[in-house]
Amino acid sequence: MSNLFSPIKLGELQVPNRVVVAPMCQYVAEDGKATSWHLIHLGGLASSGAGLLVIEATAVEAVGRITPGDLGLWDDVTEAALKPVVDAVRAHSNVRLGIQLGHAGRKASSEVPWKGGHQIALADGGWVTDAPSAVPQKDGEEVPHALDRAGLIRIRDAFVSAARRADRLGIDAIELHGAHGYLLHQFLSPISNQRTDEYGGSLENRMRFPLEVYDAVRAVWPKHKPLGIKVSATDWVDGGWDVAQTIEFAKALKARGVDWVDVSSGGISPLQKITVGPGYQVPFAKDIKEATGVTIFSVGLITDAQQAEDIVSSGQADAVAIARGMLYDPRWGWHAAAKLGARVEAAPQYWRAPPHGHADLFGSIVHGAR
Repeated sequence: MSNLFSPIKLGELQVPNRVVVAPMCQYVAEDGKATSWHLIHLGGLASSGAGLLVIEATAVEAVGRITPGDLGLWDDVTEAALKPVVDAVRAHSNVRLGIQLGHAGRKASSEVPWKGGHQIALADGGWVTDAPSAVPQKDGEEVPHALDRAGLIRIRDAFVSAARRADRLGIDAIELHGAHGYLLHQFLSPISNQRTDEYGGSLENRMRFPLEVYDAVRAVWPKHKPLGIKVSATDWVDGGWDVAQTIEFAKALKARGVDWVDVSSGGISPLQKITVGPGYQVPFAKDIKEATGVTIFSVGLITDAQQAEDIVSSGQADAVAIARGMLYDPRWGWHAAAKLGARVEAAPQYWRAPPHGHADLFGSIVHGAR
């Protein structure tokens, strides 16, 4: 038996295996609205063999977009645009469907990656960004607006509204984006959070706003639907957010019943010094899991089936989330299951696809055709 392809329960949601399609920004939405690209992209990944497919980071308000091309879920128009994509996935796949809700904070108003990813100046169509403190991401960038109490309430309520819309769309699970230098992470990190009020300074204070957002979303998100969060375990910068603080944050989330913590790293500063290699973030996942007992997703250069199997089998994480590997191989789950002697679900139109020696990959195969 493959542990990677064994079922996992997230809250009350039964997921058939522990392969997750990680949320991956596509940067092609139109004023926050999903397009035909999202239909093709998510429709294809829904047949990857993964147990859970998470829709890309979705902005809870327009000024919270990383780029002008970010997907959004902040009004009736953006909700209506996403509905046919969700409906199409539902019509043709049994994959469990999640969505990542986020706010870019001071990293908003940026160009898409293939145009350099730099901040868009106000004169060129950019916008004033929000942040815990009036400290830009990079020297020379526009100074962000330091959020006051009214701004915090506005953003908290935007997360709540987006969660309600996700429920109406029939989404199974929500992951809050608290990583990669975006707004919730900005509150956690002492590099970006230089406030002197109850939202800054001590670890307890820096955790306060992300936990308020979590609590507010949990209050409106149906009890039977799981709620998780993505975190950066370390800033990779001296004096920044680190694993010890992440463990304390995870403990606070566990006390609130969090259904999983997705462990990534980095993103708060261009000064970060990251040591990259296959599975380079797995040790962070292992440390947080051992210290808290929370259900953990691991990410980061996990590309090989046996590598993923070993991560889960050894107890370093409960599931693996695959991003670039899924873009390169949209049937990653099929190929991993075949290598590990496991089975996955697939539409009957694909039942004759497995090569010789893997005829039982989908469990039941129809042989022959007229």
